[in-house]
Amino acid sequence: MPRANSDIVIKCPREEVFAFLADVENDPQWRSGVLDLKRVSGSGVGARYAQGVKGPGGRRIPADIEITELTPGEAIAFQTVTGPVRPRGRYVLAAAEGGTRVRFELEADLNGVKRLIAPIVQKTMNNEVGQLDSLKRVIEQRSAAGH
Repeated sequence: MPRANSDIVIKCPREEVFAFLADVENDPQWRSGVLDLKRVSGSGVGARYAQGVKGPGGRRIPADIEITELTPGEAIAFQTVTGPVRPRGRYVLAAAEGGTRVRFELEADLNGVKRLIAPIVQKTMNNEVGQLDSLKRVIEQRSAAGH
């Protein structure tokens, strides 16, 4: 089962970081593989978002998500509900010296023929969690601008 995780400290209060991540429509600001993202139903746990991500050759692949956990200031989890691979992800927030530690975790169950694409899935997941530097930059710039 492909898995990836990374963590970073963002120089902002936990509530501010949580609010940014909980508004899933902010993802395209820091996740380079997201082509489009829009809430289609619900709010909080159970909210669903239509998401298109870059696939081979830059073509759009549907990767809609549903929020499965929303613990204010602490954790946000989601499950991909469409697309060829359906990873689960989680952001875990904790107080850290000078700000908030964010841990981004991804995992995907690959069974049957999908196991053949495990190396590609692993590379994609590593890239996703590796984008926390972009998240840090976006949130810290917003905070400095008073957003």
